[in-house]
Amino acid sequence: MKPAKERIKDIIKILHKEYPGAHTALRHKSAFELLISTILSAQCTDRRVNKITPGLFKKYKDARGFAGARQQALEKEVRSTGFYRNKAKNIIASSKKIIVNFKGKVPDTMEALITLPGVARKTANIVLSSCFNKAEGIAVDTHVKRLSGRLGLSGENDPNKIEEDLMALVPQKHWIVFNYLFVNHGRAVCMARKPLCGECSVARLCPSTGKF
Repeated sequence: MKPAKERIKDIIKILHKEYPGAHTALRHKSAFELLISTILSAQCTDRRVNKITPGLFKKYKDARGFAGARQQALEKEVRSTGFYRNKAKNIIASSKKIIVNFKGKVPDTMEALITLPGVARKTANIVLSSCFNKAEGIAVDTHVKRLSGRLGLSGENDPNKIEEDLMALVPQKHWIVFNYLFVNHGRAVCMARKPLCGECSVARLCPSTGKF
């Protein structure tokens, strides 16, 4: 098997053909809506988040609306996404900070985004790539973590270290779409429990093929 540096361009090229137009599955109409949805998506499926956000965004229309939300009420409304107490607390706190520090608008830099409660690099990268077309890093979620390990792109477990490894391998022009390609492939083929290696378009480039 060739080194990761020699395989990565072919992997990306194949997945681009496999999943044209790959983008976040979280439904949103603004950077603020995507920010809230991404916070809610931690340890939760995008499908579950998409079920509750239409009602949330109808009730709390913007940062000012969420900033004025009652903690207990919001907890009940986001309960089904798990870790609902922390998520409700962080959403309210982030909304308040956006109003006070950023004039009610979601900031468009990594440095500013990660100052918001509940926002780490993964969330910031998703907002930056999807809403501002900015590539300041690569969002590492459970799918990217799993596929990066299986494909031999990173031997790390910490998301920040995995991101560093990927940024060193992946050409920057692909940073924006990289997460979405891996998420799509992780959901459709390279599942956690039983990957479909026999149906995988990048099987010949994967050192883990046939080991499950």
